[in-house]
Amino acid sequence: MPSRAPTATTSNPAPPRGPLSLAARAAIATGFVLAGFLGLVGLTLSQANQSRALSALQERLQNFALAYITDTGISRYGKLLPPDTSPDPNFLRPGSGLYAVSVGDNSYRWGSPSAIGRDFSFMKILAPGEKEFVGPVDTHMGRLYYYSYGVALDDEVDRKSARLTVMVAQTEDQLEGDNAVYRRSLVVWLSILGVMLIVLQFLLLRWSLTPLRKVASDMTRVERGDSEHLDSQYPLELTGLTERINVFIDNEREQRTRYRHTLADLAHSLKTPLAVIRSQLESAAADDPLRRSGVLDQVRRMDDLVAYQLSRAATSGRQTFAIAVPIAGHAEDLVQSLEKVYAAKNVLCEFDIDESAVFYGEQGDLLELMGNLLENAFKWADHRVLLVVKAQATTARQRPGLWLSVEDDGPGIAADKIEKVLQRGVRGDERVQGHGIGLSIVQDIVHAYQGELLVDRSAELGGARFSVTLTPT
Repeated sequence: MPSRAPTATTSNPAPPRGPLSLAARAAIATGFVLAGFLGLVGLTLSQANQSRALSALQERLQNFALAYITDTGISRYGKLLPPDTSPDPNFLRPGSGLYAVSVGDNSYRWGSPSAIGRDFSFMKILAPGEKEFVGPVDTHMGRLYYYSYGVALDDEVDRKSARLTVMVAQTEDQLEGDNAVYRRSLVVWLSILGVMLIVLQFLLLRWSLTPLRKVASDMTRVERGDSEHLDSQYPLELTGLTERINVFIDNEREQRTRYRHTLADLAHSLKTPLAVIRSQLESAAADDPLRRSGVLDQVRRMDDLVAYQLSRAATSGRQTFAIAVPIAGHAEDLVQSLEKVYAAKNVLCEFDIDESAVFYGEQGDLLELMGNLLENAFKWADHRVLLVVKAQATTARQRPGLWLSVEDDGPGIAADKIEKVLQRGVRGDERVQGHGIGLSIVQDIVHAYQGELLVDRSAELGGARFSVTLTPT
């Protein structure tokens, strides 16, 4: 394939990012809602567990205190006797974090082995029947929770009585350690649950949005010309939309057809009278007043103008719903016709056409585009013409673009004359027959399809090269 002419490139800013898809919007919204919900659930469960653990601690310390009160005796002289058993082995282990202290009448003071060397000066004496659960409080032993219970012990035999306050304390570390284990376990399980819910939500979204993806896929098939309508079965909520889209497609095609038929009728109505007038004037004598007054020239200009404007107006341009028109067969037919017309020049036309190359638009626009470019090449070529057609790469949801090039081995076009040649009614050489509107029609068709026409010199044949680029849509 001939190399394309180098063109100047400019750095453009990156295009703005498009709006998020419905699936992405739903996934993000669901993710935030799920994160907030699971966070609230975790916080609620953590606080509930902390309250439960605190209540359990209070009950546990209360049971220890009652056990020590029960095991504390009173002598016949009214003196308190220390307990001789322990409700928990941790009370026997120094520094275990579980302490028991009791204070009573007659300077009675007792402490569990775990409380040896510990300062419990913050302990308050309670009246009989008074209870107190406090915590956490800061002490030199760390933060503590403690339960205090005030009682009056009576000796029923000797009728002696003594007041006693028992305090059982536990460090906060043990409670917080249990809470930390629970929180870690809660985070792990809530995370697993969150991942499972996200996966489930993703699957539900894919299933729920399948009809919309089907509509988009069917629309792509219609735009690429593989189908005429949206013909799948859709849910009830989408049926009204798809039916109206089908009506819109039919109306657009019908309007284009009616428009082109009207232009064809207009062309026939105008060109026939002009052809009769022109024929009569050309067959008139040279000294006929009408010929001498320039009427024949004006009729010729009117004929050329009508041909150009009708050809320009009949150009359909880029269509949303267009059928793919194959190029190879039409190119061969055009070249065969031109080879007969220019048989005296013995021009050889070579092809390099992709089998996958198609034109998305009206067949008449394709024939007008290729026909004018090939006819121009045959006019100016010495012996060789090259037609190259390549399909441009595209994404799965776009119609492929097209690159078409026509080259010849003629004299070529000077760079300073390219713009002038593309103007309507201008011919590169007045000695060459023609109206000078073919290339301007090509330019109008290319612009109608939002493409680009590039004119330069052929690197392979040495003459002119006309390159048409139609971008993917």
